[in-house]
Amino acid sequence: MKLIAITTPNFWQDEDLAICRLLDCGWFRVHIRKPGATKAQLSELIERIPHRYRPLISLHDHFDLAISCGLGGVHLNRRNQDPPPGWSGLISRSCHSIEEIKQYSSLDYLTLSPIYDSISKPGYKSRFTPEDLININLKNVYALGGVTFSRLQDVQDMGFTGAAMLSGAWKTKMETLQYITQTDAGLEDVLRGGCRWVQLRIKDASDDAFTQTALRIFQLCRKYNATFILDDRVHLVSETGADGVHLGKNDMPIREAREILGPDKIIGATANTERDILDAYQAGADYIGLGPFRFTKTKKGLSPILGLDGYKRIMRYCKESGLRIPVVAIGGILLEDLTPLRQAGVEGIAVSGLILNSDSKETITKEILKKWKN
Repeated sequence: MKLIAITTPNFWQDEDLAICRLLDCGWFRVHIRKPGATKAQLSELIERIPHRYRPLISLHDHFDLAISCGLGGVHLNRRNQDPPPGWSGLISRSCHSIEEIKQYSSLDYLTLSPIYDSISKPGYKSRFTPEDLININLKNVYALGGVTFSRLQDVQDMGFTGAAMLSGAWKTKMETLQYITQTDAGLEDVLRGGCRWVQLRIKDASDDAFTQTALRIFQLCRKYNATFILDDRVHLVSETGADGVHLGKNDMPIREAREILGPDKIIGATANTERDILDAYQAGADYIGLGPFRFTKTKKGLSPILGLDGYKRIMRYCKESGLRIPVVAIGGILLEDLTPLRQAGVEGIAVSGLILNSDSKETITKEILKKWKN
């Protein structure tokens, strides 16, 4: 199943790095779609992307940049009906009807939308059923609109060559550092230090006490534009404004949580083995918390310790198996572990004690992010 990522309409920090990361993870292409953006704005983004990635990128506007910047494709749409003069790269096109699929079948590939109710465009409802598509040749056609990882099997069963995602691709833009906390105390120092992913984990608290803490954390996370995740408590996501949940191996099944939360909430899953990751991936998890790296006092009932060799083995399995899902290391991680863990292939780290036990939460957060980047 080939995957295309379509950028968000707005520009955001480190977007170039996220584009490269998706392509490194095996995505087929990235489409840069920024309606209303100036040529200068698009050029600035493209110039930050190394040349080796550019053949895997298609452009939706300002097609002359595709030539001058060495991009591999242009995507035709209602704003831009024709490729630039002399263009020899890939040509794709947006389609919204079966008739358009037939009309433009000679192009390199097409997107057809909306297959499901759109996540990024409220009110943009599904236009097709499996019965509508059963006798249509969908070779080189990519399903678009409301597509999530949990729906990829359905997309493949319909006959599509692949899927294109906007919200589904970027909603789990993984941050280098995830901070796991039981309280909002000192949290603003961590956020001020640059952390942009917070998980609230209080196993023994009542729902009322948990909710009171979660609401305070929600306000801080929104102030710093940080992702806010609850540990386990699926039923409190809506009430607290959280962006999603992280589910342990003994928590609610991923598929059940997805039915409750819908496609636009983040669901993370704990894993300790290759099989755990495969099961979570197939169930529709958005990311994996893999661990423990070493013994930690912050969690009871630890799974077997993985160590660096365990991470190398499991990340190699993910790459060889084509499991395109972000993996975050967790469990007793120290500063000196960052470089070898990054070299092992994980997207980032989740920590608690490393920050809690420091003299300055803001300083240690900055140090973690700087060390990972370097």
